[in-house]
Amino acid sequence: MFNFFKKNKKCGGFLMVEMMIAVSIISILVLVVMSVASKSITVSRQALHVSQANFLLEEGAEVVRIFRDNNSWSSGTNFTNMFYNFAVRYIPSSISSWTTSLPYMSFGNLVGIFTRTVRADPVSRDNITNDIVANGASNSSVDSGTKLMTITVSWPEGEITVTKTLKFYIMDIFS
Repeated sequence: MFNFFKKNKKCGGFLMVEMMIAVSIISILVLVVMSVASKSITVSRQALHVSQANFLLEEGAEVVRIFRDNNSWSSGTNFTNMFYNFAVRYIPSSISSWTTSLPYMSFGNLVGIFTRTVRADPVSRDNITNDIVANGASNSSVDSGTKLMTITVSWPEGEITVTKTLKFYIMDIFS
């Protein structure tokens, strides 16, 4: 009988070591699970922001196409005035900035955490081939019926600013 109690005393100390190891393993597992959950929330938020930015880019492109379809531009100044009036009327949220330093014009607006900028640049065409070339290229002239539209959406993501850009040409197809 005495040996039985001696045996249990030895097991009691060993049980304490086993309990400490088990608590340590469980604590580490809980910390790992919490870390993975935190990272997945961050990645989900970033994916949501990218998706929202893509929608804002597409919305900006659609607004420009509607502008083109509902208005005519006969000269650069006329295009600038109509572009500004259209932007003020149809772009959601208030216009936060407007630049009319020719030859380009742009406006920006705030949508939640996002800043969207729409910029219209002149386009030059080769006089012989009629292909689009870099502005100021030799043997080229400015095409008043085509604009290079650049839509940029930026937003803060942690300590950095993320930017997505959409560029496309828009032409005066009605004149």
